[in-house]
Amino acid sequence: MGRKTKQQSLETRQHILDAAMQEFSRRGVSSTSLNDIALTAGVTRGAIYWHFKNKVDIFNAMWTQIESSIDDVVLRYRNEFPSEPLLALRHTLIFVLQATVTDPRRRTLLGILFHKCEFVGELLSLQQIHQSLYLENYERIEKDLRLCVQYKQLDEQLDISLAAITLRAYICGLIENWLFMPESYSLEQEAPRLVDAFIDLMKHSPSLKKACF
Repeated sequence: MGRKTKQQSLETRQHILDAAMQEFSRRGVSSTSLNDIALTAGVTRGAIYWHFKNKVDIFNAMWTQIESSIDDVVLRYRNEFPSEPLLALRHTLIFVLQATVTDPRRRTLLGILFHKCEFVGELLSLQQIHQSLYLENYERIEKDLRLCVQYKQLDEQLDISLAAITLRAYICGLIENWLFMPESYSLEQEAPRLVDAFIDLMKHSPSLKKACF
């Protein structure tokens, strides 16, 4: 009975997350109440509070689920190409772009983050949390780029910090623009060329080299 109860609890938690994603996408995060989520999920507000503190907690739980799948992909490609970090990075970036198209949950959540989330009121704490995540991501990107330089797959004169900033802006920009107008082009099909274009930029752009004084 204990196992069944635990399984039911996990199913209820996931059902609440699915309902929240549906309502966030339809109404926007700030305009969605816990009551809206409860009605869509077919549970009581008490059931929501059993699993989550508030809307910020719900959103972060959704984000953690999506990001954990990306972490698995990063690890997989690192293990597959241990001596070719640039190739591992290339495959990871292609996956990130293509998953935006092929993974409905990721596509919906990114659409909410970019277009349906106002960082006001209680959501200010969500902004602070994601600012911290962004800083962590910059550190991870810089670590990957340093490894590429170490293996002589990128020039040792590459400005690692500037390249990381540009890379994140490039990938996020592609995703946000495509989500706004998905009919404009095939992100899934063009992902390899788009990633290769940025890799070429890192390899050859004088503007991404360390400044000489």
